[in-house]
Amino acid sequence: MVVDNKLFEAKNISFDYDGEEIFSQISFSIDKGDVLCILGPNGTGKTTLIKCLNGLHDISSGEILINGKNIKKLSFKQISKHIGYIPQAHVPSFPFKVFDVVLMGRAPYLNLTDSPKEEDKKIALEALKTLGIDDLKDKEYTNLSGGERQLVFLARVLCQKPDILILDEPTSHLDFGNQIKLLEIIDNLAKSGLSIIMSSHFPDHAFLSSTKVAIMKDGGFIDFGTPDDVVSEENLRKAYSIDVKLIELDNKRKVCVPLKTNLKIDL
Repeated sequence: MVVDNKLFEAKNISFDYDGEEIFSQISFSIDKGDVLCILGPNGTGKTTLIKCLNGLHDISSGEILINGKNIKKLSFKQISKHIGYIPQAHVPSFPFKVFDVVLMGRAPYLNLTDSPKEEDKKIALEALKTLGIDDLKDKEYTNLSGGERQLVFLARVLCQKPDILILDEPTSHLDFGNQIKLLEIIDNLAKSGLSIIMSSHFPDHAFLSSTKVAIMKDGGFIDFGTPDDVVSEENLRKAYSIDVKLIELDNKRKVCVPLKTNLKIDL
């Protein structure tokens, strides 16, 4: 019998912290080339969910499967060969050269006493070229702009040669232009075969680069599916407690416009 395993699958997963339920009964799956965007307001558990999906937190119940294998049965090194993770913020401590920072992404393939081989260095350079930042390779990481650091960290993750990228609000510290550039890079990486899970505060991002969308609120998914089906005025109203207007542009792409609440504040 042939078993059709999904690349990545969450089955009825829940997470508790000190007796408090953070999220519960979440299920979804993604395949090669999918981009899943997880939307939702602050405090709903998106970051905690992201950390569970890459094995940083142990779920309380349910299963997380990579190619049909339970993530709990994989070592951190094995997980790192399948999943690349970029947290919301990564503060540089030492003035490493950009190339050395990216080369650190080869760590899952090296023993503690090993030095990077020529093949590892070639992979690091290819990752920089893929993102169009090979001109930064000799610069100090600490002297880069926020947008450049984000791309360098992404190159480091690509060096792991993962099947899946998990990105926690990857555009949160970027200006408007760099947000769009990063989303275009995510779109191109997905077209090359990578699968991507990312969280975002911006519903528009779902229309720009996603194949699947989940809207999360109060520790659960209120909807999951394609961007056109899930990112609706009704669902956004439920999630963010404000009225939202969806407008279709000439190129058939939709944008989300939040409407004023006319809240009166007495000063």
